[in-house]
Formats: sequence, C-alpha cells, structure tokens
Amino acid sequence: MEFTTLGRTGLRVSVVGLGCGGASRLGQSYGNSEAESVAVVRRALELGINTIDTAEAYRTEEIVGKAIAGLPREQIVLSTKKGPYTSDTPVSAADLIAGCEASLRRLGVDYVDVYYIHGPHAHQTQHVLDELLPALQRLMEQGKIRATAISEHFSTDTEHAVLRHLLQADAWDVVMVGFNILNQTASTSVFPLTQARGIGTQCMFAVRKAFSRPEHLRALLADLVQKGEIPAGEIDLDDPLGFVLAESDAHDLTEAAYRFCRHTPGLDVILMGTGSIGHLETNVRSLLRPPLPAPITERLQRIFAHASSASGS
Repeated sequence: MEFTTLGRTGLRVSVVGLGCGGASRLGQSYGNSEAESVAVVRRALELGINTIDTAEAYRTEEIVGKAIAGLPREQIVLSTKKGPYTSDTPVSAADLIAGCEASLRRLGVDYVDVYYIHGPHAHQTQHVLDELLPALQRLMEQGKIRATAISEHFSTDTEHAVLRHLLQADAWDVVMVGFNILNQTASTSVFPLTQARGIGTQCMFAVRKAFSRPEHLRALLADLVQKGEIPAGEIDLDDPLGFVLAESDAHDLTEAAYRFCRHTPGLDVILMGTGSIGHLETNVRSLLRPPLPAPITERLQRIFAHASSASGS
C-alpha cells in the first residue's frame, strides 16, 4: 500500500480508501450477509487500506464497527457523515451532535477522524454555514471528531457549484469531490483552492457504471458530443475510449479510470466500493499501478477539457 498525508489534518492515509456506500454498500445492496460484508472490510485492512468511509445514510456503520473491533484505533482513519436536512426539515446543531454520537456508538469508537456534512444542495448552504459548521467545531473541541469535512452531491451538481460556494468559508479540513475521466472540472475549479489551503481530498465517482458497461459509456459519450462538450473527431462511438487500452498497459477501462484519478494532482485518497473480496483485490491492484502513459493522460485531458455535465453514473 502507498500512503500520503490528508492535507492539513496531518493524518497519514492510504491512497486507496474503502467506501462503504455507493451502489454496493459493502454488498448489502446485493444480498451479502453481515459476515460477508465484515470480511470485505477486514480484507481491505489486510491489504493495507487504513482509510474507511461510511455514513449514517449508508447503514454500514455497525458493519465497519464489527470489522475494526479489537484493532488499534490509531491505525485506522475513519470518516462518516450526516446530511444537513432530513427530508425537508433542517437538521439542528443539537441533532448533528446527537447524530455524530450515534455514529460513534454504531462504530464502537470514541471519535471519528473525519466527519462530513453529507451532500448538501444549493438551498441548504446557508444553513450548513450558520448552524452546522459551528456544531462541527464544537464536536472538534469535545474530541469526538478530528477534522471538519464537506461532501458534495455530485450526481446533481457536476460543476461543483455548492462545494465551491461552501469553500468560500475557510473552515473545512477535508472535502469529498466527484472526479473521473469524463468529468475533470474539479482540476480547475476545486483543486487549486484545496491545494492552496492544504485541504485534504477524497475522490468519489472515480469509477461508476460508465466504465464497466460499454453501452452506457457509448450513450454518455454520444450525449457529450451532441452537447458540444467533447470533440466528435476524437471519439469513436463504436469503440468507446478504445485507444486507452490499445495504447497502454491497462487491462480494462475500470483499471484505466482508477489509475487516471490516482495520479491526478490534487487528489489524496481514491475511494472504491465493493461487496466482493475478489473485486476489492482487483481494484487495489489497479490503484497501485503506475500512471497511464503520458500521451494517453494528455489526450484524455484534452478530450474532456470542456466536459462538465456527466457524473459517470
């Protein structure tokens, strides 16, 4: 495993992070037993992953807690999250603090390293800043969290408008940002600021179904061409991104997508999610491989330089 420092938090983190949400939720969405999901987390730890991300909404905190029980707490970097609203009702500062304490109980720990406000929407930003950010700071003072964090709702905000607005307040230690080959907008709109301030970054959406389903990738690319976001002459819709595999040593587009993100300046941790130990091991191997050849990376950056509407899902 390779490690880096998560921005100004000083936390030493594996560059591969295990995400416990997404479509899989450690396989819970696909029928995994609790024991099978616990085994996935434990195998991740055996592979050297020390960065685990979950959330109240994922309903996997108890699974993570069982997987890490008995292990030295200081060897694991845990992050979890709570949304700023419940349906249409704003979450109060007291509710956020109570939610964090409930997460700690489910995880079986005294503190979490990173605590996120989970995916706020545009109309919720002022509430986040006025009500919830001070609550996060109180949780830090109480030693229940070590870093304040904000994640974004990338599937509906592919240009990071909410995240960029919230980052006007220099109060965030970590951000979770959507980024992948098809949408590299964070490179110019988010990373310059996070790098300048020493804000740690966790990458979500590095791989979504676009990179495992050729027909879906073909449809997404056709849509981007129609919108004028990518040049038609650069894309063969009969062989979507085929040049990446033809001109590199990547085994498949999923591997290429992970490697592209892993070696993008401005990203610290690349999150991946799975309910399968075999899939976990394959993804870790992909993320620990060298960068794609420079001509391939440069071509992907050029093709998608103005693409902003796709999330990859």
